[in-house]
Amino acid sequence: MAFYSKNPRNIVNNLKSKVGLWSLMKQSHGTCSYSSCLNTIHLHRFLPLTTLPQFTNPDSISHKKGHFPHFQRFQSTTTEKQIDSVPNGEHSQVLDFPGGKVVFSPEMRFLSESPSVYSQCYRVLDDNGQLISHSNFVPVSEEVAVKMYSNMVTLQTLDTIFYEAQRQGRISFYVTSIGEEAINIASAAALTSDDIVFPQYREPGVLLWRGFTLQEFANQCFGNKADYGKGRQMPIHYGSNKLNYFTVASTIATQIPHAVGAAYSLKMDKKDACAVTYFGDGGTSEGDFHAAMNFAAVTESPVIFICRNNGWAISTPTSDQFRSDGIAVRGQAYGVRSIRVDGNDALAMYSAVHSARHMAVNEHRPILIEAVTYRVGHHSTSDDSTKYRPANEIEWWRMARDPVTRFRKWIEINGWWGSEAESQLRSSIRSQIAERAEKPPVNDLFTDVYDNIPSNLREQEKLLKETINRHPKDYPADVPI
Repeated sequence: MAFYSKNPRNIVNNLKSKVGLWSLMKQSHGTCSYSSCLNTIHLHRFLPLTTLPQFTNPDSISHKKGHFPHFQRFQSTTTEKQIDSVPNGEHSQVLDFPGGKVVFSPEMRFLSESPSVYSQCYRVLDDNGQLISHSNFVPVSEEVAVKMYSNMVTLQTLDTIFYEAQRQGRISFYVTSIGEEAINIASAAALTSDDIVFPQYREPGVLLWRGFTLQEFANQCFGNKADYGKGRQMPIHYGSNKLNYFTVASTIATQIPHAVGAAYSLKMDKKDACAVTYFGDGGTSEGDFHAAMNFAAVTESPVIFICRNNGWAISTPTSDQFRSDGIAVRGQAYGVRSIRVDGNDALAMYSAVHSARHMAVNEHRPILIEAVTYRVGHHSTSDDSTKYRPANEIEWWRMARDPVTRFRKWIEINGWWGSEAESQLRSSIRSQIAERAEKPPVNDLFTDVYDNIPSNLREQEKLLKETINRHPKDYPADVPI
């Protein structure tokens, strides 16, 4: 929309007085030092927001005027000195520009399409569960470590039970988390119950950690009456208001910008919490990912992006999705601090998420975590992954890189776990699930949308019940009419 005014100067002056734009422009941004953090993960493991070789600490960069772009939302292009000379360049100049300084150079140089040095992957435990020498991580108590391992075993067992149930025709669909148990459980352990989770569909372990019972999982997958969605959703689309876990949506990446909006709300309300969103490598190919990253950086929202880079977006390998050095470097492009982590190392995941949460909440900044892992199971029960990847590759990741086995070895080395505790744990899990339960009534299909159900829906409900009564053999006998 455009408009014409005879006195544009009056409009500008009026905006100045109403909005206080000039005073906002002069406000300093203010930074938070990372030194107050827990001295657990060196900051250089997180990718800085810009590539500046003379500095190693992003926070030290933020204090150097002219070298690091302030992320103040209202910054003036008018400065005391718009153009300065660059000491090291005879013909180079620096121009103040919204968001930072632009360095001019007479040399024509294109940015390389790939880095000369690839991003490192943060790791604490080797494949045998041994601590890597000189590794730094957030200490984990025996109680927390044992709970983490117990939850990972429970998640494995849960996947086995429901996968078999689908193959037997008792549920229509299922998605496993095999090979990605550490990402689920370790990240959940590093968060607080006030943090709001926006999942994809491969994070039931986060719910498990927060207290979602095995029967509640069964209620959703089998569409029981006690299901919080009243049986209306397809299996594995869990959700819990009580546990701050938004309901799963099948649409790829739509949860990512939602998480940023929630994080911005938490920031405005001055809450001691952050939003966390999970997605796969395929999700980063969606526009929602890029919009969310930029949205989070500009609004400085306390949100943690956790990407499960498991190598495959259904049958599409990462090599057919992007040419960048993984996912973490994309955060740098948007001004988001990032880190690449071994997603099969529970201790590394816990430490990275724990530190990321501290920065997100205390410094009001988004953090991107790329968890490098492998999807050992099929994409879903509708998929046969052996059609597009070799079976021996899958088996190698299942046996040699299993995150549950690796973490078990570490707690056994610490004397916190043994074979007797293992057998007791595994035998107790299956007894907690009772799939047979009463189903929701047919009329629940028509409720919870309108306060007063309109006549057309009442007519549909009537016709459906009449059809069921005429053809009872074509409909489940355990669904009350």
